Amino acid sequence: MKKIVQVALMTALTMGSSMALAVSPKETLNIAFPAGATGFDPAKVSDQYSLNVVSNIYDPLMTYDYLARPYKLIPNTIEAMPTITNGGKTYTFKIKPGIYFAPDPAFKGKKRELVAADYVYSFKRMLDKTINSPQSYLVEGQFVGMDKLVKAAGNGPLNYDTQIEGIKALDKYTLQINLTHVNYNFDTILAMPSFGAVAREVIEANKANTNAHPVGTGPYELKEWRPGSKIELVANPNFRKEVFNFKGNPKDPVSMKVAKEMHGKIIPQVKQVNINIILEEQPTWLAFLNNQLDVTGIPQPALKEALVMNPKNPLDVKLAPKYADKGFQLQRLKQLEITFYFFNMDDPEVGGYTPQKIALRRAIAMAFPRNETIARIRRGQAVPVEYAIPEGVAGYNPNFNMGINFNPAKANALLDAAGYKIGPDGYRMQPDGSPLSVQMGTGSTAIDRQWNEYWQQAFDSLKIKLTFKVGRWSELAKANREGKLQMWGMAWGADYPDGQNFMQMFYGPNKGDANFSGFNLPAYNKDYEETLKLPNGEKRQKLYDKMNRMLAQYGPYIFDDTRVSSIMAHSDVHGLKVNPLITYWRYIEIKK
Repeated sequence: MKKIVQVALMTALTMGSSMALAVSPKETLNIAFPAGATGFDPAKVSDQYSLNVVSNIYDPLMTYDYLARPYKLIPNTIEAMPTITNGGKTYTFKIKPGIYFAPDPAFKGKKRELVAADYVYSFKRMLDKTINSPQSYLVEGQFVGMDKLVKAAGNGPLNYDTQIEGIKALDKYTLQINLTHVNYNFDTILAMPSFGAVAREVIEANKANTNAHPVGTGPYELKEWRPGSKIELVANPNFRKEVFNFKGNPKDPVSMKVAKEMHGKIIPQVKQVNINIILEEQPTWLAFLNNQLDVTGIPQPALKEALVMNPKNPLDVKLAPKYADKGFQLQRLKQLEITFYFFNMDDPEVGGYTPQKIALRRAIAMAFPRNETIARIRRGQAVPVEYAIPEGVAGYNPNFNMGINFNPAKANALLDAAGYKIGPDGYRMQPDGSPLSVQMGTGSTAIDRQWNEYWQQAFDSLKIKLTFKVGRWSELAKANREGKLQMWGMAWGADYPDGQNFMQMFYGPNKGDANFSGFNLPAYNKDYEETLKLPNGEKRQKLYDKMNRMLAQYGPYIFDDTRVSSIMAHSDVHGLKVNPLITYWRYIEIKK
């Protein structure tokens, strides 16, 4: 799952008369997204907001323990974790009998059971060129015989009836996957929402717009979708009986409280989820304070009002008395993410691998006041990124330092030495004497404008012209795919808690998918391929460190920060334990 939009906690918004609820408020969760979903076909979407909905409509084979930290993979639609044989190349899964899809006309009035063949079909769709899945890079070259099937289809649809060794149903409930090479992380990949099972007859009956007609076996089904405005989910009447039986951690009072108050309760307790879309943070915050919302992230402008911070350590906080006295709940979460700005490595001005281009990118990174933006824009609620893998993800190295510090004077000296002279107009030129100008993609919100001010100051300090290309995320993503952006900032949050999920962002063959910058260094590619054959451990860690040194040397990215989010909920929300890998919707209840 590519989290290539601004990463935000699930906030909640319902405004004005549009907040009429169809069911009892105790059975309804009101939340909001700061950006609209693009659709709900698991094979066709990659943005976080769409996938949050997808993960509640469809079922992957595995999921994560709601309360366990470190994060723990557990069975979802399978009876037990997969049997792994053939030296780590063969995975065998036993599907639980008696799991049914939500009702749909495509089933002609019959209850449709989930079977192994549904996963075979769903996984093949990820590589169908007519679908053009943004997640295809996760499985390309992985399944034995799949490349041959894809090649035979050319640019047309796959022949889904052709059996291949790599993905097959051994019987009604037994799924077997045979990989072309060892991949110790493949079970975590299959836990992503994109690998939820779809029903072939539903897909074929709704070919014109599969994104708007999701039908899965998960706890919810889509009731209404107004793109860019509203999403409503209701409980799936065919959802299997599941009860809350997660165990709390004695070292974590919140998880112990959740485990006690939710133990034995049927999932889901919430029967409807209302999601409204709002781009700005302040109206969302006001709606929460007016009891129109159940859960919200605290927006950056409200952090000073809502939290009491330790002046010596801004990350040591507690809820302000005026909110604590009302019974509001506060949860803190260091995101499994890195935020960054990347350069288009194919761009003739900022890209390339020559010493001069490396010097230019390094100088720009050194001119950006990361600590100041953390203090002022983030209100101290973030930590600097010094490794491409964040804390909490296997492969993270807390002792690594990228070695790129804020130093505009040194940055200017570096540009001088690399031949970027200042021209008659007061701005730097390229070493060949041609003009130098950098364009950065940006959104249009108030927060975007704050970031842009700091970037303008950074470029001004280097005497480099900077312009901004303002647009919606979808517009900027399209421009980036077409090579029309030189720089852009975004975030990547963990799809699964393993370093491969982050190191794949710099792997050359992933250009156009996870690799936003188009960074393509043979030495990096070779080491990345070697890490796929290794489990988490000392050998892989040494390679990850080596690869991070390459990233620091060549500078395709400017690594920024990892946010520490503050989440608030009303006193009548029970069972909330924020987990960055799964949504909480099905696991909570709302009662006085």
